[in-house]
Amino acid sequence: MSVVECDVPSESALGKTLIERADFSDAYRAPLRRPEAGVVEIFFAIFAHRPVWMNLLLIARNKVAGFAGLETPTTSEILKIEKRDRYIVGQKIGPWPIVFLGPDELVAGRDNKHMDFRLSIMKVRDGNGPSVVVSTLCMVHNRFGRYYLSSITPFHKFGLRKLMASALAAGRL
Repeated sequence: MSVVECDVPSESALGKTLIERADFSDAYRAPLRRPEAGVVEIFFAIFAHRPVWMNLLLIARNKVAGFAGLETPTTSEILKIEKRDRYIVGQKIGPWPIVFLGPDELVAGRDNKHMDFRLSIMKVRDGNGPSVVVSTLCMVHNRFGRYYLSSITPFHKFGLRKLMASALAAGRL
C-alpha cells in the first residue's frame, strides 16, 4: 500500500460538524510500518523533511500573506522545525499551534481573517492494518480566502502526498 486518498476519519477529533461545514477537506492514508510511533513522531517523520523547493515556496507564500496582514509562520519556523521532548495543547508544533493532542491523534492549525485551517495526523487501526491518515480542513471567511484556497489547493495536494510518500519510502512511518 502506498499513499492513497481517503475520507477524513469520522472519529477524528476534528468533529463531525467541522468536517461537514469545511469549504475544503482532503485526507491521505499511508501504511504505518512503525505502529509504535506516536503522533508527534509521525508529524516530524512527515513534515520535518521537506525538500528545499518546498521550503522556498512556503517562505515566498508567507511573505506575500504577511504583506496582506495575515499571521504566518516565520522563515526560521519553516527552515528549522524545533522538536521538543513533550507537547501540550496551545504550543506550536512546527509552524502551527496544537489544538488537540491525544494518544492517536494530533490536530494543529491556525485561524486567520481569510480562512481557518486544521491539520490532523491520526493513527488508524482497522482491517487494512495500522496506518496514518493526514487530513486537512479549511473554512473560508471571505473572497480573499476563496481565492487563496483555490490557488493553493493544487500545491497542497501534490506537496502533502509527496511528503507522505517520501516518509514512507525512507522508512520513517
